[in-house]
Amino acid sequence: MKTLVIGTGGREHALALALSRDPEVTEVHAAPGNPGIGAFATLHPVDIMDGADVAALATSIGADLVVVGPEAPLVAGVAETVRAAGVAVFGPDTAAAQLEGSKAFSKEVMAAAGVPTAGSRTCSTTEEYEAALDAFGAPYVVKDDALAAGKGVVVTLDRAEALAHAQACGRVVVEEFLDGPEVSLFAVCDGTTAYPLQPAQDFKRIHDGGKGPNTGGMGSYSPLPWAPADLPANVMESVVQPTLDEMARRGTPYVGCLYVGLSLTADGPKVIEFNARFGDPDIQPVLAVLTSGLGGLLHAAATGRLSEVDAPTFSDGAAVTVVLASAGYPESSSKGDVITGVGAANGVADVDVIHAGTALVDDPEGHQLVTAGGRVLAVRATGYDVADARARAYAAADLITFEGLQRRSDIAAEPLGVVEGASLTQN
Repeated sequence: MKTLVIGTGGREHALALALSRDPEVTEVHAAPGNPGIGAFATLHPVDIMDGADVAALATSIGADLVVVGPEAPLVAGVAETVRAAGVAVFGPDTAAAQLEGSKAFSKEVMAAAGVPTAGSRTCSTTEEYEAALDAFGAPYVVKDDALAAGKGVVVTLDRAEALAHAQACGRVVVEEFLDGPEVSLFAVCDGTTAYPLQPAQDFKRIHDGGKGPNTGGMGSYSPLPWAPADLPANVMESVVQPTLDEMARRGTPYVGCLYVGLSLTADGPKVIEFNARFGDPDIQPVLAVLTSGLGGLLHAAATGRLSEVDAPTFSDGAAVTVVLASAGYPESSSKGDVITGVGAANGVADVDVIHAGTALVDDPEGHQLVTAGGRVLAVRATGYDVADARARAYAAADLITFEGLQRRSDIAAEPLGVVEGASLTQN
């Protein structure tokens, strides 16, 4: 099977790496990819927002499966354009991707499907913002009703800050705050059938202890020893299957990864948000402990045959990912800072260095790896349990340096994983 992964970040690196380790996959291609993916896959230039460009590339290389990583091209309709060219695609079409593209739409679907979620109001005026903030009270949760790269949400005790965010966004969803640890659950869907992957948790705030502004994610781990053993089955029954059924009823069957962001409240799991793709970095440790093939699973979903293949399986071990961010992140990012130590870190047993915001530049001695984004690298390690994987990840991360490097020191440090989930990190 020839596979083509669309995107440039850590999620795409982790997906391409998992595909490369699947015996069913004969070739891995990525577009545009990044320097890390280029070490084991063939890279191609492409405009990821141009469905015709992606379709032309997929047909020219004879791809059997295209995996669209980021949300923006999914919402823009890239998946259906590639499907129309006769290539199997793992990723929802424009209409189905609105589960992420519009917070208001996802709330509408959840209400119709009877999915447990936070109470909410969709607002467009200052009068409506103020009424909703007062109705739900603090902590205030305000979400931009548009794609915002995981950063369109403010959760705060400061009413003025919440109001200012709403006014800056325009159309927003104001929600009640869900109090409980947060969990990421990914469901692989073919429009009718779905299989869950192993749950994970990511750490959104930039600083230790869940302090500072929200980011795209500073680290993650899986499994979650403190989570209920029946959580995946529960969420599939109460959230995923009803959502798939409702989307099919609307004539927009959902094919791809449905990311379910959950809060484990005292009243049971409730949905914080849906995403239309794998989360980053929280998918990274999940893929590290996946023992079944990823290529066959995604291809079966893309072709409506998920019920014909076995559910995914996972090892008894654990994986931890620690993100290394550039100076200024998340408000800005520093580019062009020389990165050293990646080779040494990659050489540590049971460690993968996942590239996200990196680039190669020419210098007198050859190619040099430099920073090219906010989240630069992710150091992912596997171990026999969370503590072992965590120790390996941080030992390898210690080998990597660049100017202004930022990282958290408490990723997967129990019980901080639970404590932060109950703090102001709601997506």
